[in-house]
Amino acid sequence: MRSILIADTTREERERIVAESIGNIDGACDGCSPGIIEMYQEYIDGVKELREVNMEFRARYTSGMEGPTRSDCGYSEGR
Repeated sequence: MRSILIADTTREERERIVAESIGNIDGACDGCSPGIIEMYQEYIDGVKELREVNMEFRARYTSGMEGPTRSDCGYSEGR
């Protein structure tokens, strides 16, 4: 397996790495492709390593446990 580090790749290789990883970005989809490509632009430009981009994305991910709490529906037992 070849290195995907910025120091070991050209811009063209990084573009290909991202395109191959994402899959068919030109096909019909729900419009998510531009956002995904934009997410990896700093890697393609040689600013951040792929690992850093992925770690930042995961750090921004919010689970349902961190969101608003659900209120009682009023039909709980003991009423």
